[in-house]
Amino acid sequence: MAAPRGGPVELGFVEAAPAWRLRSEQFPSKVGGRPAWLGAAGLPGPAELACALCGRPLAFLLQLYAPVPGLADAFHRGLFVFCCRAPPCCAGLRVFRNQLPRKNDFYSYEPPSEDPPPATESVCLQLKSGAHLCRVCGCLGPKTCSKCHKAHYCSREHQILDWRLGHKQACTEYDEAPEEELDSTAKHESREDKIFQKFKSKIALEPEQILRYGRGIAPVWISGENIPQEKDIPDCPCGAKRVFEFQVMPQLLSYLKADTLGRSVDWGVLAIFTCAESCGLGTGYTEEFVWKQDIADTP
Repeated sequence: MAAPRGGPVELGFVEAAPAWRLRSEQFPSKVGGRPAWLGAAGLPGPAELACALCGRPLAFLLQLYAPVPGLADAFHRGLFVFCCRAPPCCAGLRVFRNQLPRKNDFYSYEPPSEDPPPATESVCLQLKSGAHLCRVCGCLGPKTCSKCHKAHYCSREHQILDWRLGHKQACTEYDEAPEEELDSTAKHESREDKIFQKFKSKIALEPEQILRYGRGIAPVWISGENIPQEKDIPDCPCGAKRVFEFQVMPQLLSYLKADTLGRSVDWGVLAIFTCAESCGLGTGYTEEFVWKQDIADTP
């Protein structure tokens, strides 16, 4: 995602970037793929990253690097948005905030290097804290393959998907894993899983606005219907009000190729509201609030 542009409202655009620029130590804003987690401790677990409506694992949508000037506890600050992409649900949405002071346990006090790392470096699926990440989505992976005990997953759904996409061939150590069951279940997985892997694609012929950022300003709604009132936005658990911080525009759907999926994730505007005080959280992640506004039907 390109750097925000100047003015009271900052705009975000999708653009291609080398893989090393999208790693945690570069503090990226990014769309799709795996999350580049900020703090390596206290990650949201599978229960927090499950759709409240259908129970399926949520998919990573985007993250935004958004420090708060003048707030020492938020020298580094990231917002992570997840969505449900399992038809016919495609409705669950959750957003998490994490922030760190400049001096912390995970990153250098100095700015990150502008030089690319050695080409031999691969995707890291284990954090410095020791936590293992899911091979499919990059979220916390407490489950392991019962054959090799080396591959980690956030859920059975993602274990089945990875089995179908190649882990069956790579996994050679014998155990009592129900291979026939994995194969059988994989056959019934929706083609949605394959299509959703294209979430990583961030290349477009022409850049389009996909995000509007302005902490404390008013969002731009796409419809006159389903606009939240102040009472609809819950306060932060710390007691502070939540304020609008950014909105995800429907143009992002074209980059995700969601318009080709039929019944799939869809929105008019996703408005993210965060703690007005950006309260201190140590190294953990806290949930913030997202309001989904659909495009109104017209006669």
